[in-house]
Amino acid sequence: MVFTAWFGSRGTDVIDRVSGAPPVTIGHVAVDADERDIALREPVTDPEERRILLGAHAADDERQTLLTRHQAAVIDWMNITVVLVGNRSSMRIVDLKPRIIARKSVSDGAYLKAPRGSGEVGTVELRADLDKAAPRFVTAKDPGVRYFSTKQIDLKRDERVTLSMTISGTEAYYEFDLLATVLAEERAEQLVINGPGGRPFRLTGGGDTYRSFYTTSSPGGWAPMPAAEACELFPKTRRC
Repeated sequence: MVFTAWFGSRGTDVIDRVSGAPPVTIGHVAVDADERDIALREPVTDPEERRILLGAHAADDERQTLLTRHQAAVIDWMNITVVLVGNRSSMRIVDLKPRIIARKSVSDGAYLKAPRGSGEVGTVELRADLDKAAPRFVTAKDPGVRYFSTKQIDLKRDERVTLSMTISGTEAYYEFDLLATVLAEERAEQLVINGPGGRPFRLTGGGDTYRSFYTTSSPGGWAPMPAAEACELFPKTRRC
């Protein structure tokens, strides 16, 4: 009876810890890129890649592979949703911060204009600015106070928390992940959260001009942007 009571309350935690299971697992990661313009680091010049970029019937995975190869990045800001699931009888998320992996000049290879809708951008709970020396999450109501300096998130086994975050960065091109510090049984562990597909998140500041311009065309594809529209959006473009 003593063993049964102990195992019911603590035994599963011990097994998970011995097996190397993290105290919290990642249930879902998504980047909301709807109505967000995208920049590529290099123009698309390969004929096969241009077929995929411009083609009405290119498969979604073909386009995604092309965008990944050209280091496609959302411009200026992005919304990220992360669902974390407790994997211990009791644990606490004591910190979460963006961790910059690479910082380069803003991307100027190609500008891909997104379709515009009539919906409003949803509010987000947390926000961070990658342009700051040490980016940390804050809230819209209290932007001067680091969120996890005053609050933590407690979870039990199989409990979930959804984190809605907006990340901004206008001065450079960034590749980054999210680093969570989790406390379970007085032991701190760190969890790395990457973007969809296990790749780092990518964000770039907007450029004054780009080497090529595209606007949305058929479902999922793009078409070369008319010169007049490109010049209206980016007056510093050569030949404008």
